[in-house]
Amino acid sequence: MTQKVVLVADDDAAIRTVVSRALTKADFDVRATGSGAQLWTWVDKGLGDVVITDVVMPDANGLDLVPQINEKRPDLPVIIMSAQNTLDTAIKAQEVGAYEYLPKPFDLGDLRRIVATAMAGRQRADAAAENTVPVNEGLPIIGRSPAMQEVFRIIAKVVGNDLTVMITGESGTGKELVARAIHEMGRRSRCKFVGLNMAAIPKDLIESELFGHERGAFTGAHTRTQGKFAIAQGGTLFLDEIGDMPLEAQTRLLRVLQEGEFVPVGAASSIKTDVRVIAATHQNLPSMVAAKQFREDLYFRLNVIPMHLPPLRERLEDIPDLFHHFLYKMEEDGMPRKSFGSDAVERLMSHHWPGNIRELQNLIRRIVALYPEEVITSGMVESALSNARGGRGGDIETIGAVADESLAMAVDRIISRYFKAHGDQLPPDGLYSRIVREIERPLLTRTLNACSGNQLKAAKLLGLNRNTLRKKLQDHDMMPTRGSRA
Repeated sequence: MTQKVVLVADDDAAIRTVVSRALTKADFDVRATGSGAQLWTWVDKGLGDVVITDVVMPDANGLDLVPQINEKRPDLPVIIMSAQNTLDTAIKAQEVGAYEYLPKPFDLGDLRRIVATAMAGRQRADAAAENTVPVNEGLPIIGRSPAMQEVFRIIAKVVGNDLTVMITGESGTGKELVARAIHEMGRRSRCKFVGLNMAAIPKDLIESELFGHERGAFTGAHTRTQGKFAIAQGGTLFLDEIGDMPLEAQTRLLRVLQEGEFVPVGAASSIKTDVRVIAATHQNLPSMVAAKQFREDLYFRLNVIPMHLPPLRERLEDIPDLFHHFLYKMEEDGMPRKSFGSDAVERLMSHHWPGNIRELQNLIRRIVALYPEEVITSGMVESALSNARGGRGGDIETIGAVADESLAMAVDRIISRYFKAHGDQLPPDGLYSRIVREIERPLLTRTLNACSGNQLKAAKLLGLNRNTLRKKLQDHDMMPTRGSRA
């Protein structure tokens, strides 16, 4: 097995020596330098599996090197160490994309553990880059896209405190998964994570679900029952679809958040609560506040740390990793092992994904269950997508082929694919005229057909002068000959 290389850069020779010895004992091959230029030379040549660099060096700033390293070698973890133990330095290290921040002095055991974890993370990334199902995945959330990196940065900042978090995003983007990750990575992980979907609870029972009730508090209350606040004591309470919460219950929830205590339905005394609240919604709460459908004071109380989850169509580069992850989880559940061809991934990345990650997961389950082949192809993906649309045929590029897709969204998707098809190059000049011409011809054709070839009626429908329409038809070589039908 090839020995893994760790690149160490620090101005202090004593620290370089101690760090090098500690990592060598852990069977890592260490290259140490006191020069930022030498570190960059090694990185540029492709050397190293992990980088450890100090912030201050004679010829460079470690924080400034991180973005350069990430651009050159995005799979290379960079650990920042610094004697400047300030919050600003820690946040800056996080913002520039460092894998981890180590304030000096640090425990050598912690250093070895962090390096080993970073190395394992890179090995998982290398496995995901291959066209095989990874052996093991321990990551709670998957995503290397810029949109998800922003989510990760916010998570990193909130796991160490108890501030209320508001997660927004379309249905199927993984709001509960993120809430669970915040809970499991925080200090409350030893206690319960309790979720409650407001949209699934009858209006009259929400207060009982949240705060519990005493025996005889209302018809059918035959026993004393604990509410979700009591069950989640010491842990995290996740209130999903908070926008569906009735105004009356909103008032009581606000009181709990402000006073730290609640009164069960039918009870005479209050109960102290120690719960972190994370809320989520797919609705536009500011608009609901303006319409008096949601309490403004509660909104501000919940929206202390806002976090928006991007839809899948805005993080298409994460689809291969998500595909690997779902295949791996299905194999764990006893389903046959599968891999996929590059054409299948391309087909997945051309889809609009109105159902987001939940839609992708269900699609993969359908394919694995229905097809015995070991390799998933684009044909299987196309067939599964067609069945999901209710058997409608037609190309994915057809405007409106995707449920709930607006004209602007469809055009944006098509133009986005057009740019991606040119890779790192730009399309040829004259793009505006070409796209307008491409759209104009089918528009004229469909309109004329709808008007049975009557140009006067078609011009009125299009909002054009008849002469303008005739000119456009001539430009597209669409003028019918005398006696012909459109």
